[in-house]
Amino acid sequence: MSGFLDARPRVGYFYTGKDSNQLIKEQVNKKIVKDYKAQPIVISESSSVYDGICTLFLEDVGTLFVVNNMGHLAGVVSRKDLLRAALGKQNLTDIPISIIMTRMPNIITCTAEESLLEAAKKLIDYQIDSLPVVRAVQNGNRTVFEVIGRVTKTTITKGFVEFGNEVTI
Repeated sequence: MSGFLDARPRVGYFYTGKDSNQLIKEQVNKKIVKDYKAQPIVISESSSVYDGICTLFLEDVGTLFVVNNMGHLAGVVSRKDLLRAALGKQNLTDIPISIIMTRMPNIITCTAEESLLEAAKKLIDYQIDSLPVVRAVQNGNRTVFEVIGRVTKTTITKGFVEFGNEVTI
């Protein structure tokens, strides 16, 4: 069960040739995003910055995914974006969220079939708090993304804590 030995009918047991590091890496790569993704928190791109701030606090998240009227990913808004917009004397109900969001194609995404390790690398490499889990959809002659979940640092940590509790090597 630990992976050092394998069995074959009429042959018996034999050494697989894998060391413990290789076996751990194989087990880590089996943890995939679709098993750990959380519900995405989305907001319409026509919503106001005030609505974004309210949603952020009510849902207790750090990132909102902005969708267009077709329900496709249009942008991302972080806590910093909303704080930056709130500084100053403008009326937050008059500013659309689409003004302050980070737009496609500048958004880092992941798919449900990626490993948690790949998602964690993206979070670290791009210094971001969460990734939208997306499904590619053809819209005419271009590809757009439908948001089906989110992966955060907490989600990743949960997956690796779970992994640590089940390791038998």
